[in-house]
Amino acid sequence: MKKQQLKLLANIIAVYMMTMIFPLIEASGIMQIILFGVVLWLMNLFLRPLLLLITLPINILTLGVFTLLVNTWLIMMTNILIIGVKIGGFWPSLILAAAIIVINHSLKKLFLE
Repeated sequence: MKKQQLKLLANIIAVYMMTMIFPLIEASGIMQIILFGVVLWLMNLFLRPLLLLITLPINILTLGVFTLLVNTWLIMMTNILIIGVKIGGFWPSLILAAAIIVINHSLKKLFLE
């Protein structure tokens, strides 16, 4: 599988898993989860590079940890756009961003190596 397909799959899997595990992340159906994953993937594809460029100085100062906050902001923006998926604030979005990173890394190890 290609990298972008793995990222899309990681988004969908992470959102699905977190709706099952974490009570502050709710989805009204599997189609909303898939739509959320696709929109998040598109935002990561087009908006994330611009946000990382803007926040580059603080990202360098924090040794890359600030990237997790950029991912959290993207999840919160996607949450505003998609009706049917409800994420209860900053901390659940941060946990979801961390879960996406872990799942994305695991899928890369599994399929690309």
